[in-house]
Amino acid sequence: MAIKFNFTKADIEALPIPVHGKRDTYLDTKANGLQLRVSHTGVKTFSVYRRIKCGDAERVTLGRFPDITIDQARRKTMEISLSISEGHNPAEVKRGTKAEMLFRDLFAEYIERHAIFNKKTWTEDKEKYQNHIDKILGGRKISAIDRSAVSLLHGSITKNGHPIAANRVLALISSVFGWAISVGLWEVNPALGIRRNKEKSRDRFIQGDELPRFFQAVADEPNETVRDYVLISLLTGARRSNVCSMRWQDINFDRAEWRIEETKNGTPQTVALSPEAIHVLLNRKPSDQSVFVFPGTGKNGHLAEPRKGWTRILKRAGIDNLRIHDLRRTLGSWQAKTGASLAIIGKSLNHKHQNTTAIYARLDLDPVRDSINTATSAMLSAAGLKEPADVINIKKKVK
Repeated sequence: MAIKFNFTKADIEALPIPVHGKRDTYLDTKANGLQLRVSHTGVKTFSVYRRIKCGDAERVTLGRFPDITIDQARRKTMEISLSISEGHNPAEVKRGTKAEMLFRDLFAEYIERHAIFNKKTWTEDKEKYQNHIDKILGGRKISAIDRSAVSLLHGSITKNGHPIAANRVLALISSVFGWAISVGLWEVNPALGIRRNKEKSRDRFIQGDELPRFFQAVADEPNETVRDYVLISLLTGARRSNVCSMRWQDINFDRAEWRIEETKNGTPQTVALSPEAIHVLLNRKPSDQSVFVFPGTGKNGHLAEPRKGWTRILKRAGIDNLRIHDLRRTLGSWQAKTGASLAIIGKSLNHKHQNTTAIYARLDLDPVRDSINTATSAMLSAAGLKEPADVINIKKKVK
């Protein structure tokens, strides 16, 4: 049975969290029909629960506390009660309005109202949507998107040879509808209950016999930005988004360090730069006041997606099944080959794990730098190269 009490901010904030899979409902003593539902995740949502003249009960979701205040919820409850007394059904009106919303409009609201402020990977969400979702579901009314439609999309992406991408798309659709439910824009999540593909950890990295062909293909890349981007990605082991947005002001050539203020983990990172990485950066350093190391023509001002250049490099090298993210794994793998501990590798790649965080915190940059330099030297030796200049095969640009 629902508990009734006078809703106050302090009392609502003090409500207990239900056990997993349960949801508690509370009734306000001041506004007849006003409910507060508390999920096992701690989300508190206002709604109005009233009987219409025909006898059917309807629930109209108002929004999440504290985004909606108690006073706002009470005023809205009074408006809905008045509408019901006049013979209207606010729930039907709201359903009709929302059912006309297209999924691409809902996704746009999700990005603007939620993802930008809460997800560091929101740009990746937009990319997934454009690549996999918009053509199939974007133009549909959200009322027409059911579990069958989402399952067909997931199956189609899987059938095309991208089972992991299919899982990520399914998770994104679920997140969009989950957010829509939390803010009162929709009532059901059609992505729930769909079985995801089995996943296994990817262990691909550049093998010793592939390194000569890889470095030669990189050196032959005509696009200097793509070429240097690939080299820095390999020599630092940094994530794609961080390398793309690398800024000159964050590089200290005297200390051979690159400071990343915000990573995917939500923590800053200081990257030790090997002599080879410094060599690449010095050759790129412009005479003007350029902001980004890898400038681009997009709205962000920096390189966004080097996919075409990456495809050219792999084709010249004759290497299959290698992704840009595998460059990060390649550095870590060669660190392991040359004797680095897991703690050192985790520190250099900014891995975040509760069991090793304390160890990382006690490490300074010197052993990390030694490990990166040793791994880099090992890769160059395997590639048959001796000097950094041989890696990139260019001279410093004349301005």
